[in-house]
Amino acid sequence: MSTIDYGWRAPFTSAEANRIHADAFGGRLYTDDEWNWEAQVADHSLGWVTARIEGELVGFANVLTDGFVHAWLQDVMVDPAHQRRGIGAGLVARAAQETTTAGCEWLHVDFDDDVADFYYRRCGFQPTNGGLLALR
Repeated sequence: MSTIDYGWRAPFTSAEANRIHADAFGGRLYTDDEWNWEAQVADHSLGWVTARIEGELVGFANVLTDGFVHAWLQDVMVDPAHQRRGIGAGLVARAAQETTTAGCEWLHVDFDDDVADFYYRRCGFQPTNGGLLALR
């Protein structure tokens, strides 16, 4: 088994993140001109976690913040060829560690029902009430 290298605010390319996003979520592959991950995280994120195996980006998680005590996990994704190896849990653990170091007191995440077991049992999140308003 290859070593998984996790990085906080480590370099990555938008092309790498767009590829994993499309594969992990079964969506369209965006070009860098359509969705520039590097610019997005630089402008809006507390940080991000990368997971690499032999230099290849295989996982990514974005961490947003209110600039005070709250942080949010967004776009936790693992290349499907590397899923079920603990990479997602490793991304979340590193995000929790770094947001704690940054002074945050709460780490929020929202998710679909099909991954609830992952977040509750594997990552230790507790259920809370929330709401979603469709804007489009």
